[in-house]
Amino acid sequence: MSFSTRLARALVPAIIVAAPVAAYAKASPEMALVKTHLADVSSMTANFTQTDSKGQVLSGTLQLKRPGRIRFDYGRANILVVADGRKLSFIDYDVGQKSSWDLNRTPLGVLLSNNPDLDRIARIQPSEDPRVVVVRAVDPSHNEYGKLILAFIRDSAAPGGLKLYGWTAVDAQGKRTMVRLSNQRYNVAVPASAFTYAEPKKRK
Repeated sequence: MSFSTRLARALVPAIIVAAPVAAYAKASPEMALVKTHLADVSSMTANFTQTDSKGQVLSGTLQLKRPGRIRFDYGRANILVVADGRKLSFIDYDVGQKSSWDLNRTPLGVLLSNNPDLDRIARIQPSEDPRVVVVRAVDPSHNEYGKLILAFIRDSAAPGGLKLYGWTAVDAQGKRTMVRLSNQRYNVAVPASAFTYAEPKKRK
């Protein structure tokens, strides 16, 4: 299976992998911080490093603008993942292919929503490090949409006192793709053109 296929699988609909993990109450102080953080962030830019289940690592830049827009630019890998508010598209320019899915039916829909229903879909998970807040998000009525595990670091200078450190998406086979962020900048200007792209040219 190509890396491109594994990447697409990680970001599009996935069946949740059952994990009997204890969770704090919905109304925990940590959940209140997460809600405040998401409400206070309208845009973000960052560098990212992505590691797939086989240990392959790629890096690039990320631009996010709520609601519903994100762009992963993988640079030399010549692939893009872009959400334009409605669709999440995976574009592979080397092979001249594009695949698209409804954004709200993917794990990233939770992260990009302007007003996610966290009380219904999210739970705080225990963390061995008191500086780290971990959130497990899955729609209980649509397990097929996938699971997203978000990690935040407590930072008084960040919106809501939390800085998004990264996330893990899980596919139907239990394979994980991890994204870690650095150089996060919140509520900065992100042009609408960031969420457009050139259509790939089909290979003959």
